[in-house]
Amino acid sequence: MLKRNRDLYIWIGLSIPIIFWTTYGVLSSLRPEYSFKTKAISELGSVDAPHLWFWNVFGYILPGILISIYSYGLHREITGNRGNKWPLISFIFSGLFMSLSGVFPADMDNRQSFSSLLHSVGSFGCYIFFLIGAFTYPRQMKMNPYWKTAIKPSLIFTWLTILAGSWYVIFPSMPGVGQRIVFFFYLFWFFYTALKIYYQKTTHQTIS
Repeated sequence: MLKRNRDLYIWIGLSIPIIFWTTYGVLSSLRPEYSFKTKAISELGSVDAPHLWFWNVFGYILPGILISIYSYGLHREITGNRGNKWPLISFIFSGLFMSLSGVFPADMDNRQSFSSLLHSVGSFGCYIFFLIGAFTYPRQMKMNPYWKTAIKPSLIFTWLTILAGSWYVIFPSMPGVGQRIVFFFYLFWFFYTALKIYYQKTTHQTIS
């Protein structure tokens, strides 16, 4: 991959969680009644939220688009743009579905509304396609000596999102914490792989 393109993908991958969590921190701090323990993240952009489009654009739509773009660069780094395209396609769709959940804000008072249903489709689609991509990439990582070392950490992050999904069952009084853990490791997956691309560049361990 050309150096200029590689640098672009690195910065995109690193910026995804930064944009998301910075937006989250700013907007949640503006709402004293908003509790990370009990409130869903989507409530920052629900139809009655005071800054709904600020959250939906910078919390969901933009990060989702960046994930889709970054997925292409990641695929080229790991596979040399060869082999099975399922991981690439899965992460592209994960990003697009994340953006979809921002285009259609949730209505917390009417979960059956058109907007709420499409918001849910976006949320579930984002996560399902992430799991497909995260569980199919290790096979391709095994074929690249440099990326072999990323298999275990990336799978750990993926399994932690699954385990955190059951948080509300164990701690029903603070379900919001589990959702934030899921988001943290979902976004950290991209941050981590962007760091791997960066160190690959600096050590000159690239594939043709």
